[in-house]
Amino acid sequence: MQSWLGVDVGGERKGFDAALIDDHELVLLRSRLTSQDVVDLVRSARPAVVGVDSPRSCASAGESTRPGERQLARTICRIRWTPDETRVRASPYYGWIVEGLALYDALAACDVEVIEVFPTASWTRWHGKRSGRRRPAWTTAALAALDLDGHPARINQDQRDAIAAAVTAREYSYGLTETMGEIVVPQPASPSIPRGP
Repeated sequence: MQSWLGVDVGGERKGFDAALIDDHELVLLRSRLTSQDVVDLVRSARPAVVGVDSPRSCASAGESTRPGERQLARTICRIRWTPDETRVRASPYYGWIVEGLALYDALAACDVEVIEVFPTASWTRWHGKRSGRRRPAWTTAALAALDLDGHPARINQDQRDAIAAAVTAREYSYGLTETMGEIVVPQPASPSIPRGP
């Protein structure tokens, strides 16, 4: 059975949250993983695609944003900018991006396709703009609308984002996404666009 993995990237102390899904349900949800734990999970589960919620690269030298981020901000929702690598590595604020870059490097040794995703853009495409709603309530309602079986009633935001990353990876496999720079986002929701088999 085909599966997809979504990873929410945290800082060095928080670690990674990971969600493994198939076509119909959440198969596995884990938190506080190390980069090696994620690699081991990929090697054992063999997902078709891994969606990682973290920038795949930094902006060009001297730049403060990436072109795909600017496009996403203009067309879908706000996003935190990723400056050039010198600034990313110089500031503890960007520690989670450094962790994400290391994860991409570690996953390069696995025989798996890895894509960059941005769950806030996915939630927006699936469920509409947040429009002042609190993020936890908004993503909880969006998750319920995905009709994905097997998720616990009480999960945190990082876990919901890992699930969104996995569902985005699944939609990527079915050709239901578009790319803005390196960021893969679901196509705009419409009655004519199915959400997986």
